[in-house]
Amino acid sequence: MNTRDRDGEGRARSARPRDGLGRPLPYGAGGVERQPEGVVRTPAETVAEAQRLLDAGMPFHAHEVFEDAWKSGPEEAAPLWRGLAQLAVGLTHAARGNDVGGARLLRRGAAGIDGLDGGPYGVDVPGLVRWAVALAGRVEPAGNGTAPSGPGRRGDGRGTAPVDAAREAPRLAPDRAR
Repeated sequence: MNTRDRDGEGRARSARPRDGLGRPLPYGAGGVERQPEGVVRTPAETVAEAQRLLDAGMPFHAHEVFEDAWKSGPEEAAPLWRGLAQLAVGLTHAARGNDVGGARLLRRGAAGIDGLDGGPYGVDVPGLVRWAVALAGRVEPAGNGTAPSGPGRRGDGRGTAPVDAAREAPRLAPDRAR
């Protein structure tokens, strides 16, 4: 018998609590409140809410905010929101200790937004691309020819220790001070 959690339309939806990085916790455990799905926000509200979540060390939740904007916004803005969601998931993986997945998603997100105009939304696209490429280079496992070994490396070929998501949170817009 399938006891998976389902929504009103029968789609699988885990009701398990989650931690700040979106990892499922055991039923009954305390967790972080989930982001509601399908929220339509203005671009400014999207950037502000995602920045709040990033600053709180919750990039998984920020990715959900970007995903809502990507799915509910105008088609021409979708590449920006999709790329920002990938950056947030990349930071999530790096914070969970998944160096390979983190580096890949950070680079994929950076490539997806590189050259886009974040103008009307105030998004610092060039700054985010630089941030993502630099973080990917720091967390990527040694031995693949792209990440140096040295101080801070684990020495076991798996890259660095998990990053602190709040400390590594990017600035989405240059005028948004911490």
